[in-house]
Amino acid sequence: MLKFNFKTIQKKILSDSTTPVELYLKLRDVFPNTLLLEFSSCYYYNNNKKFNSPQENSSIICINPISELILEQDVLKISYPNNVTKHIFINDKFNVNNIIQNYFENFQNKCEFSNDFINYYIGLYGYISYDSIQYFEKIKFYVPIKKFHDLPKIRLGFYKNLVIFNHSYNELYIVEHQFQNTEEKTYIDQLVKLIEKRNFHFFPFSTVDYITSNLTDNEYIRMVSKGINACLRGNVFQIVLSRQFQQKFKGDEFNVYRALRFINPSPYLFYFDYGYYKIFGSSPESQLVIYNNIAYINPIAGTIKRSNESNNDQLSQNLSKDPKENAEHVMLVDLARNDLSKNSSNVKVDFLKKIQKFSHVLHMVSQVSGEIDKNISIIKIFTDTFPSGTLSGAPKYKAMELIDKIENQNRGVYGGAIGLFGINNSFLNTAIIIRSFISKNNTLFFQAGAGIVSNSKERKELEEVDNKLMALFKSIDLAKNI
Repeated sequence: MLKFNFKTIQKKILSDSTTPVELYLKLRDVFPNTLLLEFSSCYYYNNNKKFNSPQENSSIICINPISELILEQDVLKISYPNNVTKHIFINDKFNVNNIIQNYFENFQNKCEFSNDFINYYIGLYGYISYDSIQYFEKIKFYVPIKKFHDLPKIRLGFYKNLVIFNHSYNELYIVEHQFQNTEEKTYIDQLVKLIEKRNFHFFPFSTVDYITSNLTDNEYIRMVSKGINACLRGNVFQIVLSRQFQQKFKGDEFNVYRALRFINPSPYLFYFDYGYYKIFGSSPESQLVIYNNIAYINPIAGTIKRSNESNNDQLSQNLSKDPKENAEHVMLVDLARNDLSKNSSNVKVDFLKKIQKFSHVLHMVSQVSGEIDKNISIIKIFTDTFPSGTLSGAPKYKAMELIDKIENQNRGVYGGAIGLFGINNSFLNTAIIIRSFISKNNTLFFQAGAGIVSNSKERKELEEVDNKLMALFKSIDLAKNI
């Protein structure tokens, strides 16, 4: 196995006059394929004590990808820091889980400083798509793949430079990873100059034609009917069925991200630029969080449209008492318990069915946690809980098989996970790719689904999808005026 030893150096400066969006606009013209990941209210409970995740109230800009693992069309391409590239043609004999784990183990950090805050950002940044479950489980999807919006199924990268905002203290860290026995250019001084630079470029955004969908309203309603029938037959207890929308555009889609983070502030905000495509969004739900040998899942299931502030308390009570929403939520909490129990002990529900407010909807949220052994790979824990039951259904395996038969195209990255994977096997923080856009070929693709149970009402599930996407529709309109 290859081993790449690196040391991490950092420079800390005051950041009270610099914002992540402003700095990203300065950096993206100089450094291509730059990522922006922002964490806000990410808090958890352990033994009835509330605590924040180590990435709480921070933003990270990832610069200079020097190693990547990319899975596309059954070919796994791995580029290493020493400029060596390996191609692995995946078939049934390969364990992709182990290959990813081995890739993680290539990186050995020799830190020059002791800073717990920085240590929790040293890792690989990227995403694992919903469709990639076929490489972790014995399941095969047959639904047509729409090449127009199809992307690599897995993309994880190690970045030479990170710029980390600690918003709680107005601190900004410029981090650089330097590999041993290689002649590398240092970028810290250049990054300081770019941060101090006052000018940066804006570009306009405009839409072309109207928003379209892969389904009409009536087609989605008929799809929901199939899901209800599957529940009545006992094939599944619940199934999540989705529809996709498309919007052609001209100009700079980063304006849509700026509008979305304003309209729909969420625990996870991200803008991942991969050149010919981009993934960006404002996800309310974590896929999996691992911290201090505890794994956390926060199922979100149960939705009601927000009204004026004076009416939200009544709406919260209505949601809490809704039999259908409660039944759906409890099923997914049980599924989270089952997923965590594969690799965890002392699995428990830390809180159950709390109502949380988001920009356009109220959601019912719970937290499930389990204690994990230090020797268990975080990648194994991740794949054994992937994808989220809130995006598939219960039982998960059967629900995914039915989704493949009922939906009319592949999901791609929608319903997958995006975020930070720690290389030292001690932490992980990922969001579900929902309330999100894919930008490719000057087209925005965005998608949402509804959880279907036996007593679902077709029209209500259609409305739920529209409510979940309301912030995205509004962000497209607002972006035209930025």
